[in-house]
Amino acid sequence: MAGEYRIDPWGSQVIREYEKLFKYFGMRPFKEVLPLLEEVAEPHRLMRRGVVFGHRDFEIVVDAIKKGKRFAILTGLMPSGKMHFGHKMVIDQVIYYQSLGAEIFLAIADAEAYAVRKIPREELIRTAIEEYVANYLALGLRPERLHIYFQTNYRKEYYRLIQLFSRKVTLAEMEAIYGEDLEPAKIVSALTQAADILHPQLPHFGGFDVVLVPVGPDQDPHLRLTRDIADRFRSELGLRRPASTYHRFMTGLTGEKMSSSKPESYIALTDDPEEAGRKLMRSFTGGRPTAEEQRRLGGRPEICPVYEMLAYHLVDDDAELKRIYEDCKSGRLLCGQCKRYAREKLVKFLEEHQRKLEAAKDLAYKLVDVPDF
Repeated sequence: MAGEYRIDPWGSQVIREYEKLFKYFGMRPFKEVLPLLEEVAEPHRLMRRGVVFGHRDFEIVVDAIKKGKRFAILTGLMPSGKMHFGHKMVIDQVIYYQSLGAEIFLAIADAEAYAVRKIPREELIRTAIEEYVANYLALGLRPERLHIYFQTNYRKEYYRLIQLFSRKVTLAEMEAIYGEDLEPAKIVSALTQAADILHPQLPHFGGFDVVLVPVGPDQDPHLRLTRDIADRFRSELGLRRPASTYHRFMTGLTGEKMSSSKPESYIALTDDPEEAGRKLMRSFTGGRPTAEEQRRLGGRPEICPVYEMLAYHLVDDDAELKRIYEDCKSGRLLCGQCKRYAREKLVKFLEEHQRKLEAAKDLAYKLVDVPDF
């Protein structure tokens, strides 16, 4: 039963057995809809490479692209700590959908950051704009068809949804989804995220029939609750189930989970490029204990954070990535060589990105209505 395998969106568990998500929670493999997407658009590299591994109802997004229908992307950011390459995976997908004509709704989860994560207001507001929104813009997110809002500083119709949703959700249901250690802050946060996901469907916000939410699998409890809420408000408010996609987590540089609370596990987009390069050179790898063993047995790129950095972020060409993978598996490529290659690409990327970042900070403040307390 799914209750034996619960996902906690506020926890720190590592999800490794992604196939269990298909078995217990009804996700579908993304590879099933990839051919449909290929008929109407070039898939993003994260989709081609299996990093985006699961979905719910992605067919409606493909249909919207095929027919030229309006569709919306809802994404959110948690302003806690520095933005790192694990976070970048989401915004890369958002930028991709924006290039296909999607309207982007970007929720700054300051209510959750304050109530659940206990982050001071002044700190989380500054972090949200200067560390996250600015980086998003520097990466290529365009101001056109972009709506950015703080959860505590939005429109009355949005808050009305949160209040209405509370009528048709029971505590027993929420405990079944999230566990029994619920507190008021988490309950309010879950209902607020449902409003984040569903509000673009209201005529006040554009009346989008198709809404897609690209997330990591740890956020699926919010999607399951929201889809049930949409069903219950279908006749009353005309709400429809949102679609969603799920991407794999990046492995931390230490070989364990990448965590914002562990700077040694990640590379931030604002890290000094040379220091970031040195951090990558110290990274755990999927290599063997000795060069001789590596040449004889081959490496293990499937568990290597350095290979993931290349596959998820630094190598655009699929043929080049395939060569790296095969050379690693065969033992022709040693870890030191691979790290130096990845370091060169990483430093170049960060230098170029950070040149754009300073200009993006001013624009970020202009695009966001900042809460006054």
